[in-house]
Amino acid sequence: MASAMELDKIPDYLDSLRDDAPEDLVHYFLEFQDAWERKLWHELTNKLLEYFDQPGSKSTRLSLYNNFIRTFAEKINKLSLVSLGLVAALECEDKAEQLAMKKALADRVNKPDSQDAYVLARVAIAQAYLEDQDFAEARKILDECESILDTFDSVETVVHASFYRENADYFKGKYEYAPFYKNALLFLACVDIADLPVPEKRMRAYDLAIAALVSDSIYNFGELLLHPILDSLSGTEKSWVRDLLFAFNRGDLKAYDKLRPKIEGDGFLSQFQRDLYQKLALSALTETVFKRAPHDRTMTFAAISAETKIKSDEIEYMIMKALSLGLVRGSIDQVAEIARINWVQPKVLDKGQIMGMRTRLKEWDGSVHRLGTWIEQKGQDVWAA
Repeated sequence: MASAMELDKIPDYLDSLRDDAPEDLVHYFLEFQDAWERKLWHELTNKLLEYFDQPGSKSTRLSLYNNFIRTFAEKINKLSLVSLGLVAALECEDKAEQLAMKKALADRVNKPDSQDAYVLARVAIAQAYLEDQDFAEARKILDECESILDTFDSVETVVHASFYRENADYFKGKYEYAPFYKNALLFLACVDIADLPVPEKRMRAYDLAIAALVSDSIYNFGELLLHPILDSLSGTEKSWVRDLLFAFNRGDLKAYDKLRPKIEGDGFLSQFQRDLYQKLALSALTETVFKRAPHDRTMTFAAISAETKIKSDEIEYMIMKALSLGLVRGSIDQVAEIARINWVQPKVLDKGQIMGMRTRLKEWDGSVHRLGTWIEQKGQDVWAA
């Protein structure tokens, strides 16, 4: 890495950059010099962060970091220093130089009072290893970062966001769907999705939907169904994935059949058709139970088959699997072919399901009213006494 510039040469250096800068960026160099001369490090840092965020600053970022920022690196916030350094590192000529710069940044801020900045730099190093498919080294670094983050009472969201982003990318690369789903949602919770480029929003929405569908441990999509990231798929060629997710949530086998050609045409999802059907059948089973009143949840296998459209010879297996996964609670009478369900796992409802609940509540209200009327009529003598 280039050595920092001598202090007496900095004014001339900034003047030369200003002379070559686009007209709309000239004022930044005047502000840099003014803040530097007055030793207003906080103001200078903020102006540098603002400048680095401008597309037109790209060609000068690395030079500014090496020749200017490093001269006062010990005087500014270390998290800001790492943020500036990581953006500048993107302009390195090759990956090896970029990785070396990231490692130097991490070493520089590896102090007790700047562990948040250290984590940010280390996560960037893990990203480089992930890009090279070195999952073992990336995992080692991410585990180290996680152990440090666990010691904090609070930390800037940019640090958590970077960690969750790379952790999600690690699990995506390893095809570990449930931890990917968890970390991808945690990443989105740390950022304003309005700031994400449209292609990235669509990619993240698609990846989350696919993970939710094919994971063998995710049966409740509520957090994703309510997340605005999913709306980025609307009106695109992948909008059917969003429709499929909602069909799964309500256990809609008819909707699944309509979308089957899309599934078969998807190079990835087509590998999971049998698993998808079983997962949908479980959702159909829980939806059937949910639609019934609590006192009406003793059902024959034949009734379940008729309502869910699941094959009759698969009903017992589906109920046992639902019980083992904790989706429902109850018991099975295998001889009589009867399922007695006393609890079903709560889940997010779509508008149709909410209307169904509204209807059941109105029916319940009516039955309570009729019972009250009957008691009033039959108990007149008692009331009079």
